[in-house]
Amino acid sequence: MDAVVLLSGGLDSYTAAAIAKSDGFVLNALTIDYGQRHVREVEAARAVARALGVARHQELHVDLRGIGGSSLTSDVDVPRDRDLSATDIPSTYVPARNTIFLSLALGWAEVLAARDLVIGVNALDYSGYPDCRPEFIEAFEALAGVATRAGVEGARFRVHTPLIRLTKAEIIREGLRLGVDYGLTTSCYDPGPDGAPCGSCDSCLLRAKGFAEAGAADPVITN
Repeated sequence: MDAVVLLSGGLDSYTAAAIAKSDGFVLNALTIDYGQRHVREVEAARAVARALGVARHQELHVDLRGIGGSSLTSDVDVPRDRDLSATDIPSTYVPARNTIFLSLALGWAEVLAARDLVIGVNALDYSGYPDCRPEFIEAFEALAGVATRAGVEGARFRVHTPLIRLTKAEIIREGLRLGVDYGLTTSCYDPGPDGAPCGSCDSCLLRAKGFAEAGAADPVITN
């Protein structure tokens, strides 16, 4: 059974894809270069796709820098050492990013006659992005049913979010159980020229917190 999985090269998307593979899905990976400053994640996604043995790996270029509105797609500084318990939505939020990404995944799924999409969103240890919540996923599934030929002809699309209610530590433990090589991944929003993580953006802080609580060493830091 085919599934289209959004693969960013990050820890969460790799784990979500590994879970889908363990559930018996044939993986068709979609990676999107959207003009993000941390474009190194596209290179990581290639390595992750090889490790997963995906059936297909599609890379699309959709430059969101023209829209802006995010420190990931502009020259605005990425927030550092932010309080992870803060309730405000940080500048690293990319307007409508997951809506755009899932729409592209939906289009490819319809072409492949696949009815399952996989995305590594998480609503617990995350930065408060509105498009990582269950309400968004449910709404997108409803949209898929009325926005596609397959949907109006009776097909039902499902968006799988195996990580959505897990802590980062639980995600890491599950990935390690499945043999995920986190040394292939990158999480940093603003890595150095050599790809080294900054250690202080939200994504780095959440990753460090997750590995510490999982009682595991982060291979990206220890290698």
